[in-house]
Amino acid sequence: MAVAPIGVSAQQAAQAYRSVEAGTQTQAGTQTQAGTGDFAGMVSRALEGAVDSGRQAEAKSMQAIAGNGDITDVVTAVSKAELTLQTTVAIRDRVVQAYQDIMRMPI
Repeated sequence: MAVAPIGVSAQQAAQAYRSVEAGTQTQAGTQTQAGTGDFAGMVSRALEGAVDSGRQAEAKSMQAIAGNGDITDVVTAVSKAELTLQTTVAIRDRVVQAYQDIMRMPI
């Protein structure tokens, strides 16, 4: 079965997974520990990180529009948010594909 390229390499997806598994920074600045929680908690933290990345990009864009931001920071933040979104979509697509494969299995 061929997989269509979606702009995110397997290495980038694996690196994103490792960073979530190792723990992510929360908004309060505390470090979450690896191995705590379950798969749903890990997914939740990853999605929170994706949303946070989008918010940071939006904030940088608003600063630039107001004349207070640096265009390099805006481009960097938007690129990071785009990569995060592409990784999230790639993972979602793989999970949906795995679910469909399981549902097609004979009992």
